[in-house]
Amino acid sequence: MKVSYHGHSVLKVETGGKTILFDPFINGNELTDLKVENENPDVIILTHGHGDHVGDTIELAKKSNALVIAPNELAVYLGFQGLNTHPMHIGGSFQFDFGKVKLTQAFHGSGYVTENKEIIYMGMPAGVLFTAEGKTIYHAGDTGLFSDMKLIGDRHPIDAAFLPIGDNFTMGPEDAAYAAELLQAKVVVPIHYDTFPPIKQDPHRFVEMLKDQNGKVMKPGDVIEL
Repeated sequence: MKVSYHGHSVLKVETGGKTILFDPFINGNELTDLKVENENPDVIILTHGHGDHVGDTIELAKKSNALVIAPNELAVYLGFQGLNTHPMHIGGSFQFDFGKVKLTQAFHGSGYVTENKEIIYMGMPAGVLFTAEGKTIYHAGDTGLFSDMKLIGDRHPIDAAFLPIGDNFTMGPEDAAYAAELLQAKVVVPIHYDTFPPIKQDPHRFVEMLKDQNGKVMKPGDVIEL
């Protein structure tokens, strides 16, 4: 399994001849190295309904006929937009032909802001456990620290965990470092930082705070092989 990071919370997973994009916030993301016109994902996985995570999902999915996997209300909304969706919910898992997806809890919000200044509720936010080729990654989505991260790590040996460190909207570096202890992932990668002024952070300081975990700062375009 090949996993690459592309700024903010964007991950690309390549496995079994399929390309999977997580939270494809590309247009408007000054930190990403991706361009919408160059991406043709087979699958898009969304953690929640905020604009900096749903991002360019509709355009990408219509262009490539990608399957969109998302928490139920978000998936239903995107289905109304003509997308091919698979709704899921927290605690549920499903074995697809490209890998297994399981949603975990996340403590955050999830809503889409319309041009008319209305907020459409998009269900509960989630984290994602993705397993393929005998390896498991954990994309925590946007979340605060919660003690059941230990349960997630105990129940699902994690090869790479991608944790938000931006603070303000999610965990900051200190809480994320403690989350890494609970999860016991083999590799911990910071995400969701530096994109906007309120979430400016030093990812190297976060890595230095880790006790027994191997931390890795990934620049946009960097790849890890699992």
